[in-house]
Amino acid sequence: MPPWWTLIRNGVTREHYAMITENSVREKLGEVNYPGFSRDIVSFGLVKEILIDGTDVTVKISLATRDPNVPRQIHEATEAALSALEGAGKISVDFDIQDPPDPVTGGDPSAGQSSIPGVKKIIAVASGKGGVGKSTVATNLAIALSKTGAKVGLCDCDLYGPSVALMLGAEDEQPMATEQNEIVPIEAHGIKAISMGFLLSEDSPVIVRGPLATRYTQQFLRQCLWGELDYLILDLPPGTGDIQLTIVQTVSVDAAVIVTTPQEVALIDARKAIGMFAKVNVPVAGIVENMAWFECDAGKKYYIFGKGGGAKEAEKRGVPLLAEIPLDPQTRDRADAGQPVALEDPGENAISAAFAELAKSLGT
Repeated sequence: MPPWWTLIRNGVTREHYAMITENSVREKLGEVNYPGFSRDIVSFGLVKEILIDGTDVTVKISLATRDPNVPRQIHEATEAALSALEGAGKISVDFDIQDPPDPVTGGDPSAGQSSIPGVKKIIAVASGKGGVGKSTVATNLAIALSKTGAKVGLCDCDLYGPSVALMLGAEDEQPMATEQNEIVPIEAHGIKAISMGFLLSEDSPVIVRGPLATRYTQQFLRQCLWGELDYLILDLPPGTGDIQLTIVQTVSVDAAVIVTTPQEVALIDARKAIGMFAKVNVPVAGIVENMAWFECDAGKKYYIFGKGGGAKEAEKRGVPLLAEIPLDPQTRDRADAGQPVALEDPGENAISAAFAELAKSLGT
């Protein structure tokens, strides 16, 4: 006797039974976003198995988190999504929850060795919105830290819009690989760096979907010969997507720096970025307000994008305002020329001094 016959005898039509398929379940699960992110649990690869028994559905999900609210929210959202399937019976959600990678500190809490061998501290520079100067901040922060005597690496995790190669003046360089297929990073201005910009010409777009983007990101982090570093700065892409989740599940990020401009349209997305890091237990070191003002030759300041938005947001979120970086033509000119402004003497350049203070605040 076919299995649907029993269902018909119990009052469930054959048409209802036919609607409950793995594809229909997976389609509904595509509506369930990972808390704090804009991507769904299917595209993140968290759904490991779908079991269907008549009209009953069991979904097995794998997570790496210490936050009990994450599986709770996913459980509620999954039940709500699958209950909307016509003819759905009992919905079960089984979790395989593992701890994310931990830093190994040994007996010295200041040693803070990360899950990348030889790297003591990983700092992510992020923004919820593109165009706020995140790569500029990441590059100049890396150089400012290097000028303190620290050994620094810079990983450009923005695969689709890499900027680090140009900003370091090394866009014509190509990284080498060892016989073990390990990537040898480029060295420029005293720091080690890797970027998709080193691997492609400037007019070659990166056309990859989630799984391949994940693989490239993991290779940059785990298959790059970073050596002994005091800091590895991660220049993240804008938004809260699969690359961000890949990073926090691949390595232990010690702190995040959120870059924003003063206007509300940028602060809205900065809040999402802060919320994302809270969901994955990454502490937010603070906020950097970029393009805070423009100062003319006469010394008058013009607050082109609004005034004090970063400071107010930092106070609201209970995190420090790490720096206010003015809008400055020289900063742009030097970035385009591959000579970041942080290379300037902080005693003679106010922008370089601001990045030096930012490095000092993160180096303690």
